[in-house]
Amino acid sequence: MATIVEIDTYIVDIPTIRPHVLAMATMHHQSIVLVRLRDSDGIEGIGEGTTIGGLSYGEESPEGIKLAIDTYIAPVLETCDPSQVGAAMAKIGKSVFGNHLAKCAVETALLDLAGKRLGVPVSTLIGGGAIRDRLPVAWTLASGDTARDIEEAERVLAERRHNIFKLKIGKRDVRADVAHVAAIKRAVGDRGSVRVDVNQNWSEAQADLGMKLLEEAGVDLVEQPVARHDHAAMARLSAKHVVPLMADEALHGPADAFAIAACGGARVFAVKIAQSGGLLPAHAVATIAQAGGVGLYGGTMLEGGVGTAASAHVFATLPSLAWGTELFGPLLLTEDILAEPLRYADFHLSVPTGPGLGIALDEDRVAFHRRDRRSPTLHVVAGRG
Repeated sequence: MATIVEIDTYIVDIPTIRPHVLAMATMHHQSIVLVRLRDSDGIEGIGEGTTIGGLSYGEESPEGIKLAIDTYIAPVLETCDPSQVGAAMAKIGKSVFGNHLAKCAVETALLDLAGKRLGVPVSTLIGGGAIRDRLPVAWTLASGDTARDIEEAERVLAERRHNIFKLKIGKRDVRADVAHVAAIKRAVGDRGSVRVDVNQNWSEAQADLGMKLLEEAGVDLVEQPVARHDHAAMARLSAKHVVPLMADEALHGPADAFAIAACGGARVFAVKIAQSGGLLPAHAVATIAQAGGVGLYGGTMLEGGVGTAASAHVFATLPSLAWGTELFGPLLLTEDILAEPLRYADFHLSVPTGPGLGIALDEDRVAFHRRDRRSPTLHVVAGRG
């Protein structure tokens, strides 16, 4: 039986191409936690844990993800057979509560390692394998400036890179936000779909008004307009408005998916491997949605190339993906940390086909952006490394 002999976790900080304005924060860089596992046969698995805006988005920060892996998950992982991914994650789950992003990073690395060992893509290890080789990809317009967002939309349309646009709103007055969105929708017209993400920043009354006005403006989808715990408000809004409500922050794994589907709290689910706690739980979220007649959208935590590739492998296995995906994270960064960047063309992302995740890191770029590059840390299992 192979064993884990080396566990390396570190944070890389990469600037964004422009300020990314959300309701709760403005991002100027992305902090990515990378996990590298090496087993006793010399096979390496890579994973990523990434959040948005430090602790402004959720309960886990990049620093906390690294701490959870190094201090609590690594000792459990050392006792596991890395080829038995489900058993390893179940054992970790008994010792570590919550920490979905940290668990996702570790599970991703285990699946990458297992795929490489077997010579198959990660998608083959999930849900019966891939049924599509490319995924439609949305682009988020989040500068906050209407003219700049229109210019950006026109550019990516001309490049045939994106024809689905999601607008980050929620910081301004509801009517001001709608006016901003409506102007962009008029400019885009029938050439693309326009959706909005409120990131939980509206009350139910504001959401009631906003969804009505956004529908009139031609918006196709409204993401998480109210607080994630308020399933009752989500259900009332979903029942009242024609424009679909999409659950995002409300989804933290299969149990949440079942509760929201059961109460009619959303007509679309944004499936995220990080929020779900891994690729396998994310696939379970999607399965629950499909059984409950809920549409699917492949969400993102603005991951870099590793997390984006992992998400693509999951979404490639889903029988229905009516609302596309949002796997544009690497395009928001000034530099790519993959040796061969993921391929975006004709409004789609190509799913990697090599063994495991089908990717490799650009070691020079990773080393340059490592936060601890002056004093790197490495956890070698005693007696094995």
